[in-house]
Amino acid sequence: MPRKRSKLDHEAIAILDFGSQYSQLIARRVREASVYCELFHCDAPSEMVLALEPNGFILSGSPSSVYESGAPRLPGYVLESGLPVLGLCYGMQLLAHNLGGRVAAAQHREYGPAELRVSDPDSLLLSGLQTPISVWMSHGDRIESLPPGFEAQAQTSNSPIAAMADAGRGLYGLQFHPEVTHTPQGAKVIRNFLYQVCDLQGTWTAKHFVEEAVAAIRQQVGKGQVLCGLSGGVDSAVAATLVHRAVGDQLTCVFVDHGMLRLGEPEQVIQTFEQEQGMRLLAVHAVEEYLEALAGITDPEEKRRIIGERFVRVFENESRRLGQFDYLAQGPIYPDVIESAGTGRPGAHRIKTHHNVGGLPADMQMELVEPLRFLFKDEVRAVGTELGLPDSIIQRQPFPGPGLGVRILGEVTWDRLETLRAADAVFTEELAEASLLQQRGGQGTAQAFAVLLPVRSVGVMGDGRTYANVVALRAVTTNDFMTADWARLPYDLLSRASNRIVNEVPGVNRVVYDISSKPPATIEWE
Repeated sequence: MPRKRSKLDHEAIAILDFGSQYSQLIARRVREASVYCELFHCDAPSEMVLALEPNGFILSGSPSSVYESGAPRLPGYVLESGLPVLGLCYGMQLLAHNLGGRVAAAQHREYGPAELRVSDPDSLLLSGLQTPISVWMSHGDRIESLPPGFEAQAQTSNSPIAAMADAGRGLYGLQFHPEVTHTPQGAKVIRNFLYQVCDLQGTWTAKHFVEEAVAAIRQQVGKGQVLCGLSGGVDSAVAATLVHRAVGDQLTCVFVDHGMLRLGEPEQVIQTFEQEQGMRLLAVHAVEEYLEALAGITDPEEKRRIIGERFVRVFENESRRLGQFDYLAQGPIYPDVIESAGTGRPGAHRIKTHHNVGGLPADMQMELVEPLRFLFKDEVRAVGTELGLPDSIIQRQPFPGPGLGVRILGEVTWDRLETLRAADAVFTEELAEASLLQQRGGQGTAQAFAVLLPVRSVGVMGDGRTYANVVALRAVTTNDFMTADWARLPYDLLSRASNRIVNEVPGVNRVVYDISSKPPATIEWE
């Protein structure tokens, strides 16, 4: 069944995913150029893709070879549309293969950096670049002969056809990956495709999104009543504010205190949204209910399922008590959807179930309103600024919907929650004191938190033996939350945080720091 349109009337690019590890990065680079895009699996129904009314297509890379049986094929509607097309790596080879060129295994595979020499100074795609160009390669095949009508526009030592174009038809291909940061001028190349080849203007802005989202919400909801789960995090806050701007008092926000929030958060949520934003807000105390449901549960997916189901059941109970509600507003964002295999990709691996994406019960009675479903985190923050939300909300550290419940590895109990809450508050305070709680200009942290591990270790405190909990600290830097690197925090900060946690938080005698990137790890633990 085709999904509902996520946009109204503006420029758009359709990105076809052939299985590349970099597909989400392509989407990020296009959005950064102020052009809307959506990511579709290459086998997505044509009516779903064309409903976007794209101004052009970008074809991703793939681990496959175009000449192999069962390799992903180019959908017929792409070339039939007559729209500009940019093929990247496998996408370039697919264009060549379909249009009469020859693709074969290269004598030498090409993985890593390469020096690109531009041979066509009039190339729209490669114009304005400082040459020679450092690019990132990741391929074992190469184009041996061009399709009719195409010209080679650039070469590397291993790829005599590293860029090709049929400018008359607006068809371009690149053997390298402009979407990755290892291609320093890659963003310029993508902008050239969008602005020079597709002749776009870059109309995708936070202001434009707010106008469209408000109109779309009004159209969807009509005169219906909307219930919104408000956690106080960035995503739910922006979603609630958007819905409130669209339908006003038709919105009732429910804040569920399930006992798994950070220190002081329940009070802050009520103050900000009820008293400052003027929203209709109902605070529900459900700590005991959640703890009872989670008793004895250690599997993280099961925890998410229980929390997600309980979340909706609380809402349905409040709905019946308050009156009939037709819609449930939520704040899942694009990375949530992608990691929950929610892009319609056959065979996509579910990394984790997000409670507000894949953890909802099948018999839920309310229709979903999800205005942020196709936004990345930085776009959500920009929209929040456009809506006038305070920095204390917009720049808040990301927090999973299930809260501390998924940052406790093992069983969730009140004592373990209190331990983690106190340790997390210490870490946050130290980062804030050092002006590193937020990421600015490449410095600081995009997300930072504490994790309570399901192990105990021997320690010595006051000349006595202890056998106590271990807390892991996690801090990352990232631009898009699709990939992340561990934050290089100062040793003295880590030392202060560790000393304070051990001395101020009962039952903890050891603190460790996580230095894993994403991938292979995720940002959250579990």
